[in-house]
Amino acid sequence: MRKQLTLGLALAGCVLTFAGCSDSPQAPAGDTMMQPDASFMAEENAWRAKRDESLRKPDGWTSLIGLHWIELKAHFVGSDATSGIRLAKGPPKLGLLQQEGERIFFTPEKGVAMTLDGQPLTRRVELHDDMSEAPSVIGFDEGKGLVTLIKRDGRHALRVKHADAETRTQFAGLDYWPADPSWKITGKFVPNPPGKTIAVADIIGSINEEPSPGAVEFQRDGKTWRIDALDEGDGRLFLVFADRTNGHGSYGAGRFVYADKPDAAGNVVVDFNQAYNPPCAFTAFATCPLPPPENRLDLAVMAGEKKYVGAAH
Repeated sequence: MRKQLTLGLALAGCVLTFAGCSDSPQAPAGDTMMQPDASFMAEENAWRAKRDESLRKPDGWTSLIGLHWIELKAHFVGSDATSGIRLAKGPPKLGLLQQEGERIFFTPEKGVAMTLDGQPLTRRVELHDDMSEAPSVIGFDEGKGLVTLIKRDGRHALRVKHADAETRTQFAGLDYWPADPSWKITGKFVPNPPGKTIAVADIIGSINEEPSPGAVEFQRDGKTWRIDALDEGDGRLFLVFADRTNGHGSYGAGRFVYADKPDAAGNVVVDFNQAYNPPCAFTAFATCPLPPPENRLDLAVMAGEKKYVGAAH
């Protein structure tokens, strides 16, 4: 694990070093912003409104208050100082967490109202992690608090959210570069052989082989650029990329953007106006993927979401 942590942090450092090795990005000479029409602006404004709404939801990314790795065979869980897993918010005693091999069990504290998957939780239960078909969700504080089990790099952790998290209640909103139709680019999809994977590090130091259906190649400023896509199983292409604005206007560790699957001719549209920050820009308790080396662009993508300026965590 130490080797993976070193490699993962080294990749994160490479992204930051890459982003910081030049002055603030400037638009290339002769590159002027295209004037957007009403339909384009309506589409972009609708996307931005939906993005803002998703972050402000009671269980959105800004509601994260904890990520607790399960190291021992048993942990008491609660906000009390004596708890092995101490919650930032919630009842003093929530229950007992037990690890039995690869299985995780939870026994609720008597007299504390909570739910499991929306139903009253009154007895010892097995929790299912986010890699299973039906992940478990424990609710407390009348549903304002949520506990889920995640699995990363063979280890389990409790992810805790609360609607009263300061990162949510004091969310400062998002800032964007002006919407520019020239950054809604039609490129070509270059498919990979079936089963192809690429190594992707995440912010906690794990390195995982992720399925990659192919790459998107596109033209900008007279050059051809390429981003390897990831497959999250919903038919879309997930692009994790770094560019010259990282640390100079955008989030230092890269951004994400989705693209619909290519058409029959292999054309794929990437709207960089909808490039957005990973959850780690808003909270210390997420496990975000970092851009793989092949997705670091020597290009200033002056479009999409800028660096979050509010209190992140």
